[in-house]
Amino acid sequence: MAPCPPEAGTAGKVRIGFTASRKVGNAVVRNRAKRRLRAAATEILSRDGRPGTDYVLIARAGTGERTYAELLADLAAALRQVERQSQLGGAAPRRGRDEEGRDES
Repeated sequence: MAPCPPEAGTAGKVRIGFTASRKVGNAVVRNRAKRRLRAAATEILSRDGRPGTDYVLIARAGTGERTYAELLADLAAALRQVERQSQLGGAAPRRGRDEEGRDES
């Protein structure tokens, strides 16, 4: 979650980006995962998203196999977690690689 840059016409709108790497599967699987994320985001973020905020949803390998109800619950829980982190004044925990290039868990 990040504040939108000050551009004309974007103030007060929720902007959403979607990504799916090749680790998710072939093009058909990646596109299906992004379509499912797009539908879930439309339902959840249109209701609970913070205006003027950018969201990026990242498809994972299991995104295509999860039920739609599970996707909605996952997105709603992630949104609550981000809200909780922003109210505490800290950044959301970040997963990735440490300074030496190792995966963090």
